[in-house]
Amino acid sequence: MEVHVRNLHEGATEKQTKQYFKPILARLNIHVFHCQKPRNKGFANITIPDRALAQKFLALHGQIKPGREGFMLVKQKLFQHGKPVNCTQSNNAADDFILKSLERERKDKQLAGRRGLLASSATKRQPLQRSFSGHLSAIGSLDYEGNDLVVVDYYRIRGACQMKFLRRSVLIEFTTRPSDPIRQVEISYNSIESLLVGTSAHPYVTFALAEAPRCFEKAAPVDDAVSQLFNRLALHPQKDNRNPPKRRRMTAIDATHQAIVGSCLCYSFQVEPGHIKIITSLQRLPGYPSVVPWRVGYAIKLPFTQQMTQLNTALSAERYQEFSFTVKFQLQRLAQNGYLPPYKVLQLMQAMKGTFADADQAILATALRRFSNQIPYAGPGVDASDLSPATLLVLLMGAHDHLLRENEYSVDLTRRYEHLADIHKITVTPAGVYLYGPEPEVKNRVLRQYSAFTSHFLQVTFSDEDGEPIRYDRRSSLETIYAERFKKVLSGNLSICGRPYEFLGFSHSSLRAQTCWFMAPFIWNGQLRFARAVIKDLGDFSAIRSPAKCAARIGQAFSQAFSSVNIPGECFRALPDVERLDSNGIRRVFSDGVGTCSKSILEKIWAAYAQSRAWKPTLCQIRYAGAKGMISLDSRLQGDVLCLRPSMIKFEATSTQIEICGAGFKPLPFYLNRQLIKILEDLGVPEHAFLDLQDEAVEQLRITVSNPINAGYYLQRELVGKSARIPWLIRKLFYIGMTFSEDQFLRDTHELAVLVRLRELKYRSRIYVERGITVYGIMDETEYLREGEIYCSVHDEKGGMVLTGRVIITRCPALHPGDVQYVSATDVPPDSPLRSVHNCVVFSSKGYRDLPSQLSGGDLDGDLYNIVFDDSLMPTMMSKPADYPIMPAIDIGREVTRSDMTDFFVQFMENDQLGRLSTLHQTLADQKPKGIFDPDCILLAEMCSTAVDFSKTGIPVDLKKMPKSSNVRPDFQAPGPRVLIENAIKIEDIDAEDDDEDEEDPEETAPATRYYESPKVLGKLYRAIDEQDFFTAIQRQSQASRSYQQSSLAIRLWEYVKHKTALIQYQHYLNFARDVKDATMREYSLHPVHFASEVEVFAGALIGKNGAQSKRQREISTSMKEKHDREVAYTVQCILQGEEQDSSKQEALARSLACLDVAVHERRTFKRFGKLVSFTWVAAAVCLKEIEKLPGS
Repeated sequence: MEVHVRNLHEGATEKQTKQYFKPILARLNIHVFHCQKPRNKGFANITIPDRALAQKFLALHGQIKPGREGFMLVKQKLFQHGKPVNCTQSNNAADDFILKSLERERKDKQLAGRRGLLASSATKRQPLQRSFSGHLSAIGSLDYEGNDLVVVDYYRIRGACQMKFLRRSVLIEFTTRPSDPIRQVEISYNSIESLLVGTSAHPYVTFALAEAPRCFEKAAPVDDAVSQLFNRLALHPQKDNRNPPKRRRMTAIDATHQAIVGSCLCYSFQVEPGHIKIITSLQRLPGYPSVVPWRVGYAIKLPFTQQMTQLNTALSAERYQEFSFTVKFQLQRLAQNGYLPPYKVLQLMQAMKGTFADADQAILATALRRFSNQIPYAGPGVDASDLSPATLLVLLMGAHDHLLRENEYSVDLTRRYEHLADIHKITVTPAGVYLYGPEPEVKNRVLRQYSAFTSHFLQVTFSDEDGEPIRYDRRSSLETIYAERFKKVLSGNLSICGRPYEFLGFSHSSLRAQTCWFMAPFIWNGQLRFARAVIKDLGDFSAIRSPAKCAARIGQAFSQAFSSVNIPGECFRALPDVERLDSNGIRRVFSDGVGTCSKSILEKIWAAYAQSRAWKPTLCQIRYAGAKGMISLDSRLQGDVLCLRPSMIKFEATSTQIEICGAGFKPLPFYLNRQLIKILEDLGVPEHAFLDLQDEAVEQLRITVSNPINAGYYLQRELVGKSARIPWLIRKLFYIGMTFSEDQFLRDTHELAVLVRLRELKYRSRIYVERGITVYGIMDETEYLREGEIYCSVHDEKGGMVLTGRVIITRCPALHPGDVQYVSATDVPPDSPLRSVHNCVVFSSKGYRDLPSQLSGGDLDGDLYNIVFDDSLMPTMMSKPADYPIMPAIDIGREVTRSDMTDFFVQFMENDQLGRLSTLHQTLADQKPKGIFDPDCILLAEMCSTAVDFSKTGIPVDLKKMPKSSNVRPDFQAPGPRVLIENAIKIEDIDAEDDDEDEEDPEETAPATRYYESPKVLGKLYRAIDEQDFFTAIQRQSQASRSYQQSSLAIRLWEYVKHKTALIQYQHYLNFARDVKDATMREYSLHPVHFASEVEVFAGALIGKNGAQSKRQREISTSMKEKHDREVAYTVQCILQGEEQDSSKQEALARSLACLDVAVHERRTFKRFGKLVSFTWVAAAVCLKEIEKLPGS
């Protein structure tokens, strides 16, 4: 039942209103309810799921008759701030989805009660104070005066501040004069490196951070009585019904703070003496940072900006010209990223001048990078001497000496792989500019052309302080960040070690990742080369009048290409596009983005493309001069022939290098996702089809822990530890009587691999379909296929087959009901040229409309298509495909300038709403009776299409058309519990208790999101997996399989190996082993100061914080895994081959024995990421494999 409440205080927020009614309803045993109160209105609606209890509430507090007389008849009158509160039964029925969400909340509380997560009423503590008044003492950095830990005061602000400990962050509000805006600093708990608390005699609270805080500005409060009067007189009419943001995101508190906010990460406050004990007690609450009792002093040094100026002057001075750019980059990184204060970096630099005068600059730069991860954080437990100039120099010399010894065995990926280049990287956030890298990146056309000047190119990413993209926030305006902060960086120069880097361009994929390229001038053929000259040499873009389109065309040169082959211009032939008018007179291009080539051209590509040594693809995704798209083998062409069509050629260029961006080596697996499952459900596929597929996938995960053999084969399928032979090692340990689960690292690696897949099932519904494939699309050049027919020949390690019969075809993203279509898969005659192409789908060139355009607006320039031939997933109905009007790109009527393109880059970052629209589509498709056929969902599908094309047209989606929605969502969209990887992998319990409303900012007006149990198949799939129970069960099963020996698994394996190789001498390889081991110690991170755990690196998966991995985490996981696999493969090669003259099998065994001995008995601990143990199992696998080769083994 819905209860309507009137005569409330207009300024009261929804949360405050809920807190007011909470104890009143609790007295009637109503613990689950929903409160809705519009901003600046004097009424609210309360939904109570139990009708009988709602009537009981109205019997006590309800008003039957209107007016003062009616209120006098109320049995138990309610007052808020002295005003009578009127409660009546609402004329509207309670919202069905709100009722469902309340029922889910009730069930969650029952489940939490069974798990023992809810405290009994007898043991519940009184709410703790979370808001404290005080003053800002200093913003600066932790350092030492003598032996005393101090905060170096680089900035302070006059006036009082209010410190509020919220659920996930600390919010500090600064007030100076009443009429001034309120400045806010928000410190995430995840960013707190240490929280130091003084005593009542020294009442200071100091936050040492790993990343800069978020800063906001909020308008000064207006006298409430005056505000209400203005509202009633309509002197400030609203432009629309939407609530404008209450605050705006800022780069810093003020201009002075701006100069230090990115690098000075220590915030210290003075509070009331009696509050120290209360603040300390907050650490017992879940998610709150731990408190370290420690007295911190204060010190004044040379202003930070002057220190940075001195350092930057030195970095560009001739006095230090013997240091290369790569070395100087690492030195600037030390100061700018907050590892060391600038004055200490300058001291170190001065000491290095004599110590490393003749050092190899590449080794010295790597040593500095490794040294940065060994620098301890100033704080409790660290002595002042640990950060003295002398100690730092010794630490650097140690890192350098290690590198000199291991250099022979250290893998330089860019030397081993021609398609890679070491690229320095910059991250620009609202607060700072951070340096990291260099990292190996796949080359593009520009990097390939200027391969001797790669240090003059920077990859620049724009993100929030935590490294994630800045997200839409309905509470805050982000205009200052985009229009001022980011635009200023893009329009100006980034000064790195004295080099001025300016904007160069971006690729289509990097645009969505909010990443672009900057470039510093360099001498090329005797002339200084600037960015505009580099762009001019790429091609002629002068005729393009759209900033978005011009940027996309230039971006073709920034597409990553794994190899390139010179194809002389005389090999080129022009093919006409296959075009036809449809029934509406619209021109349809059936050959959009696809051409052909002869076999001899493909053979040249195979010879250059490393992956083609095992597989010979018959189609490739290419860039050639100003053309882009797919080329496929046409066996009828003789000699060296490359055929391109007008739809492929985007601009005029003279390059004769054909660049390979991808190829159809073998069919990719097909996975269902939530968008596609919803479409198939509404097209008539029964829900049991999806549930059966998910049950099968979950069971496959479950049996991986039943025995080591299954675990090994699972890791092998998931390609976890492949280069280190871990799947084989796990099975081998079992055969010699040992269990991998007795070692925590191996156990965690397996559990993490299982958990990542489980979370993909639960939070993304990413379900593998065996009878489905994902392939590139091309056109039938023979005109054999009829309309509605496809040809698909599949070749992989299992053999080959040609699909026949009725199948469904789609592509991602699919949102419209017509994005899934039936087609007839057919074979072709034995002598057909199509017989020579495989691992692709060939579309017909006949009919009125090409099929690719009917599938989410696809084309043939490199799009991937999903073909499903599983009978259980066949729909019972089909829908007409969408046919959205083609949006012409914005035309500015003149030649596009650099400023136009940077404006577009900022506009795209600010207006890219594809994720938000897709989520709303998913929500409404679940709530609307017609599902995806509802007009709102059809509209959202079209808006998503516009959002996808935004990067090409420059036309953002019109959010005013977006359908209205409530804050109630289906349960499968709820965030999951956090996963902690510390001493072991642990899934945090979700506390269903709702008593922590006061933790939130009391001025927060955005309504909390509620979740209901979805009755549709996505809800059933979601609830079918209880990750907490599943993971607990596999950990128990793993625990039960352990034998609990007194010695560790590594020690017992060493004893086994020593017994098997008693006559093998290996001691002369111990130094070799130490050098190889040290060469494997590398860092991987999502963020310049947040490192991935060793388990995450080894398993190749960064765990999602709240559910499945984010898109960015998946992309980083993939690149991280590729890099780590290459490095481990090289390490294995070093152990097997050693020095060139040392290649006997017996010596390989001796080297592996030495490596295993060092790995087991000489484990080092690194200050930033602890003990690294994976080398033990890399060496063990090599060693056991070599022992197998011994006679009689």
